[in-house]
Amino acid sequence: MAEDKKRSVFAGRRALVIGGSGGIGASISMGLASRGASLLVHGLTSSKVDKMVRSIEKTGGKAQGFARDIDGLSSILSALEPFGDFDILVVAFGPFVRKPFATHTPADWEKVAMLDLALPGALASRYFPAMCDNAFGRILFLGGTRTDIIRGFTSNAAYAAAKTGLGVLAKSIAIEGAPHNVAAVTICPGLVRTEYIGPEEALVLSRMAPGRVLSDPADIAAIALGLLDGDPCVASGAIVSLDAGFSP
Repeated sequence: MAEDKKRSVFAGRRALVIGGSGGIGASISMGLASRGASLLVHGLTSSKVDKMVRSIEKTGGKAQGFARDIDGLSSILSALEPFGDFDILVVAFGPFVRKPFATHTPADWEKVAMLDLALPGALASRYFPAMCDNAFGRILFLGGTRTDIIRGFTSNAAYAAAKTGLGVLAKSIAIEGAPHNVAAVTICPGLVRTEYIGPEEALVLSRMAPGRVLSDPADIAAIALGLLDGDPCVASGAIVSLDAGFSP
């Protein structure tokens, strides 16, 4: 582990991982810790956050937990303020709404727009100035499946619209951050096996997946972190599909 830390630009840096206690976010948390970053791991429940922190500490990493529901931008930013600035920001969180376009309610639109797009944007805006002042920053957004370009969606238009917007965020940050060594990347995973998918759903999804195999969260995390783990970060501004060629 010591050798990996020397090579990684994450070594000795502070990272905030929103949604870092489960799914792909948990694998990203473990990956950052293994590369020498100290983490503030966010999750919705104390039990999952505490479990994640213990897992990181067992491997020799450093982590704190932060369990909180996100019911508004101002409230989450205020709650994070005591923790100070971060060198690395990962937003691996956001609700998925599946329903026909005409049945999306105003509450659906408001929730998805806030949590899937406005939250990542607000967090990035909050930590971006300090990253520029310190001449180092790395930001990772998790888009949705096939949201790497503008497409039409028949069952999750609100979610997909918000997640597609993350590409604009990454490219905007890349432009403004380039003179200050601040980089941003958006990844768009495909069908991934996580604890949020039950056995029956996993079976259905695996039949749709390329090679009939769901992707491993650890593989997604390793590729995502590898894109940002360079100085300079030549991948800054990239929108990367990690879906194994999935096409519904």
